[in-house]
Amino acid sequence: MEQKAAEQKIIDLTQKLNHYNLMYYQKHTSLVSDFEFDKMLEELQNLENQFPPFKQPDSPTQRVGGTISKDFLTVKHKYQMLSLGNTYSEEDLIDFDKRVKKGLIEADFSFADIEYVCELKFDGVSISLIYENGLLVRGVTRGDGVQGDEVTNNVKTIKKIPMRVNVDKLGNEFEVRGEIFMPKKVFEEINQEREEMGIEKYANPRNTASGTMKLQESSEVAKRKLDAFIYFYYADKIPFKMHSEAVETLENVGFPVSNTYKKCKNVEEVLAFIQYWDKERENLPVETDGVVIKVNRYDYQNALGFTSKSPRWAIAYKYKAESVSTQLKSVSYQVGRTGAITPVAELTPIFLAGTTVKRASLHNANEIERLGLCENDFVFVEKGGEIIPKVTSVDADKRKPNATPIQYITHCPECNTELVRNEKEANHFCPNSKGCPPQIKGKLEHFIHRKAMNMDSLGEGKIELLFEKGLLKNIDDFYTLTYKKLFGLEKVILDADTGKTKKIGFKEKTVENILAALEKSKEIPFEKVLFGLGIRFVGETGAKKLVEHFENIDNLANATLEKLAEVRDVGERTAQSVVDFFQVKENLALIENLKNYGLQFSQTNANKIIVSDDKLAGKTFLFSGTFSQSREDLQNKVLEFGGKLGNGVAKTLDFLVAGENMGPSKLEKAQKLKITMITEKDFLEMIGENKTSNKSANISTNNTNNISQKGLF
Repeated sequence: MEQKAAEQKIIDLTQKLNHYNLMYYQKHTSLVSDFEFDKMLEELQNLENQFPPFKQPDSPTQRVGGTISKDFLTVKHKYQMLSLGNTYSEEDLIDFDKRVKKGLIEADFSFADIEYVCELKFDGVSISLIYENGLLVRGVTRGDGVQGDEVTNNVKTIKKIPMRVNVDKLGNEFEVRGEIFMPKKVFEEINQEREEMGIEKYANPRNTASGTMKLQESSEVAKRKLDAFIYFYYADKIPFKMHSEAVETLENVGFPVSNTYKKCKNVEEVLAFIQYWDKERENLPVETDGVVIKVNRYDYQNALGFTSKSPRWAIAYKYKAESVSTQLKSVSYQVGRTGAITPVAELTPIFLAGTTVKRASLHNANEIERLGLCENDFVFVEKGGEIIPKVTSVDADKRKPNATPIQYITHCPECNTELVRNEKEANHFCPNSKGCPPQIKGKLEHFIHRKAMNMDSLGEGKIELLFEKGLLKNIDDFYTLTYKKLFGLEKVILDADTGKTKKIGFKEKTVENILAALEKSKEIPFEKVLFGLGIRFVGETGAKKLVEHFENIDNLANATLEKLAEVRDVGERTAQSVVDFFQVKENLALIENLKNYGLQFSQTNANKIIVSDDKLAGKTFLFSGTFSQSREDLQNKVLEFGGKLGNGVAKTLDFLVAGENMGPSKLEKAQKLKITMITEKDFLEMIGENKTSNKSANISTNNTNNISQKGLF
């Protein structure tokens, strides 16, 4: 394709896909099928790789992430992100209303037409988004209110946040504030996956969203499916008379605005709004913890002004977490796939925040000790983040005299093996990984997971049946299954959802599907096989990083702690777990068996980078901006010539290769750290390639000259 045609095609696809995204996420209208959308997005990605100078600044390909930020740049807020005064009392809101009216009288305003806007307070991460000429140029966290971390690349992965908007009604330079959050459903899915991996579950959606925004790799942020609501507009000159007008305009141009806000004529309507949402908010897909009340008129806001910490024209009403007292019937202990023991409070059923609660996690022995739990205690239960039931305290007034303290178990409840507790870990573990039934079944179920070997035809209790029949004891046993062994097996189980019994079994079609899935699994890539092995602390991403670094199972098995520590995003705990796994003879025998059955234990040749020269040995490079060649090709050249790729602008970086439209934040940080900056042409000359076109050379040189004028060289 010629350059001119490619440029126009990239522009057309970008505009179409952005329009489809807007209609889908803002108007709830699907104009094309998922398949059509994905094919168009794939076409756009391929064209951008071939013609990087034509990539649009609002390209939807940025939604999938890929940028890595080792350190986040600290940015000062143009308008401080002050906190709001909080109250749990309706009387305080009435007093707030009186203070507002008094302040307006003192400022020579009449308060007869005073109006408030009530907005639900979503429990997430506050974010500031800066737009210039309609383009999103920066996303910054609240930080300390004066300055925060720039997380622009992570923000761009949130599909509801527009990267380009119409500025006719908003002005060329403006800022919006909002809340980034993790939907309840996404949070539950992530915790289910973590449980399957044998990793401790996250505590609540708010903390998970906050941690996600600090991830260094934006592609990982994209996988978390964060969402956002925008609720405030800032500009040097605000073109609106009222806050509600600004919010309506933001919604009309494509910003995600919650439809739960309401204009209230007086404090009585404010109180009615609060009372309505006290229960109704439980039906929302996002966690909430209160209501924000704002004076609607901007001139009133300006007249009321600020205290040193918060605006006088706004206040936050916080809902009290619903807490119910119920009796502890007993403490049971669950054994996970990795042997981790989780104590669970078995409770007299109670109705709490919209559901009936019978059980609540007690996390570990430390938590039982902190609570001071005794047998038959009455305990207070809340829903953490309105999702996960948790025991918060003991109702001491109802404790029976001479109550017996709960003693944490010393042996596994399933196999009676003595428990161990590793240093620096809160959980106890059953070390009998080869003979403890829940651990064995958990490893088998993990192996067939859709993110591992993807054999869903073996679900619905079939693993347990095969385990009971002695056909499955280890994951390599899957490949010994035959039609004769499977056909006709059946079992009656209790359906947890309906409370009724149902029969599961292996009929002809089921057996054929299972055997076909087993054969198909031999084509599954190495990274998924590695994840399926169930090495403790090695999740889906960790497995991918290890495969990229070590390429085959033998290299990984022989890796030392020091070598494992060189892998990005692999911490000390994970590295030690990998070393421990390969020191067990049974695990090595298992891998040999799986190799013999035909499973993939090496990276495909197409993904390997062969080092052909050591010209760049010991040097670390980072590419920023657009280049005449694709960035991936340039990065591969670094590896081919023995160099390393940097994760971000840091002291360890030797060269920053500056392309066209290089980000201003990288320039600023490079200046502070005095990092050597070179052009694409300079880089190619370093490796003996001088084939850069005059156009690309001029682009790079001009960009470098601009940088020089800013004093970065």
